[in-house]
Amino acid sequence: MNKINISEKFGLFSEQWTPKILAESNGQLVKIAKGTGELVWHAHANEDELFIVFKGQLTLQLRSGNIVLNAGEMYVVPKGVEHCPKAEPDTHFMMVEPSSTAHTGELQSEVTVAADKQEWI
Repeated sequence: MNKINISEKFGLFSEQWTPKILAESNGQLVKIAKGTGELVWHAHANEDELFIVFKGQLTLQLRSGNIVLNAGEMYVVPKGVEHCPKAEPDTHFMMVEPSSTAHTGELQSEVTVAADKQEWI
């Protein structure tokens, strides 16, 4: 495997809320995405989901309150916790999650990207 320049990878796509896979390690996928506005409320019954912000501001709306992440900050949404990511325009972030994690959990919507449609970049 060659080293990965994360900043360069963010420059290769413009889609919003569409995870791109960078690497796999011990059954965990390392993904990046861009976001603007809200995704959808969802939960992952069996998987924790780690978010790291590189640019902008990502708010992880939880039923118990909001977690606001700025560049350089991270948070792990525990399995089973319903959340709705909301991003300031052109926010760039990374997710680390088990390869079994469905994009929007059990919820299927027009923004859901199926696992077999998430491309390596």
